[in-house]
Amino acid sequence: MNARLLIAAMLCLPILSAHAEPKATEHVLANGLKVLVKEDHRSPVVVSQVWYKVGSSYEPGGITGISHMLEHMMFKGTDKHAVGEFSRIIAENGGDENAFTGQDYTAYFQTMAADKLSVSLELEADRMRNLHLLPEELKKELQVVTEERRMRTEDNPQGKMQEHFNAMAYSNSPYKHPVIGWPADIAAYTVEDLQAWYQRWYAPNNATLVVVGDVKAEDVFALAEKYFAPLKTSEIKPLKPQTEIEQLGLRRMTVKVPAKLPSIVMGYKVPVLKTAQNEWEAYALEVLAGVLDGGSSARLTSALVRGKQIAVSAAAGYGLTSRLSDLFELEATPAEGKTLLQMETALKAEVAKLQSSLISEEELSRIKAQVLASAVYERDSNFYQAMQLGMLETVGLGWQRADEYVEKVNQVTAAQVQEVAKKYLLEDRLSIAYLEPQAINRTTSDVKTKGVVQ
Repeated sequence: MNARLLIAAMLCLPILSAHAEPKATEHVLANGLKVLVKEDHRSPVVVSQVWYKVGSSYEPGGITGISHMLEHMMFKGTDKHAVGEFSRIIAENGGDENAFTGQDYTAYFQTMAADKLSVSLELEADRMRNLHLLPEELKKELQVVTEERRMRTEDNPQGKMQEHFNAMAYSNSPYKHPVIGWPADIAAYTVEDLQAWYQRWYAPNNATLVVVGDVKAEDVFALAEKYFAPLKTSEIKPLKPQTEIEQLGLRRMTVKVPAKLPSIVMGYKVPVLKTAQNEWEAYALEVLAGVLDGGSSARLTSALVRGKQIAVSAAAGYGLTSRLSDLFELEATPAEGKTLLQMETALKAEVAKLQSSLISEEELSRIKAQVLASAVYERDSNFYQAMQLGMLETVGLGWQRADEYVEKVNQVTAAQVQEVAKKYLLEDRLSIAYLEPQAINRTTSDVKTKGVVQ
């Protein structure tokens, strides 16, 4: 599973500040495994997640996508459990499980009855160091990943454009590579490649276990000691610096693929919480994204979709918790009869307004109210509480940041929003991609052999 959409949804759901709900509790095993537990006794359910500090941004050229490929292979058995047994045992115990890979992490999760947590932890500990990587299973899974790539990218105009856009927008940042990997790299994976990647990164001293639900912290720590403490560590060498070089001017491209509608994506190079000179800049960019795209009353929808009716849809996106500096993105689909150039001009005009005028107190209050409302909603989900703890810890920000989000957003001023717009949303930091639709030619045989959905 690709993590991008999942994490994007999760980032919209920050948890409550420290005074509003119980904090997580931390315990570190002698072998380096960090265990985070957050008790929630409202229902007899528990979510457990194992996060590894490895994702597509860790991968050198030639083996792009190998973290995602290894995620698939992690269900292929160990000395103790045959292929398919992991999922079967979880299901037999009334649970469900899955995994996802992102740019900065790979994670595996289960939802179980609270009294079945030991089942989940025993299985995760087993495959952390004892995975079987067999040529015949790799061959099967290569077909699965190739099909996944076809569905998500090759036959998806928006996915195709985004992939080409990222490759253009970044010069040397590993974020230029797709999480699923480039086709030639996928086709060339060997068992030896996967074994080396597994041995390097899948170890207790490169992982975080997060448990949220109807449990007692001391009981979880005891289970973690029982199942994970015997596991050996790996030598985890620090990654080389991967700092994106300065962009020296506007970048532009046109992607021509079969599609029904044109679209545009614009991305400005911006810092994130981990790379900003001042952390408030990241929170101000977060608020700025909310001003543009924070519900039906946000500027892009009210001005471009309902107001001028120049766009069918328009959105803004920013992820302040990436491991490396990222993009502040705007994307839109022009209304019938409107051109991509008109759409670009309209989007730039909205940016210019943010740079020239302070946002209103009403807009600022609306964003802050949405953050609080999302925080209340989040408390109903053990899964997303665990997601945030694991993600923050794995990217190197520390899980404690989860308790700061609401407070930090509430501290952002209108002047700070204007300041980051003027400092970072500049043409010399901008990349633009047009999706120019080409004719969709599908024959009956194409539909049958390729499984194309009409």
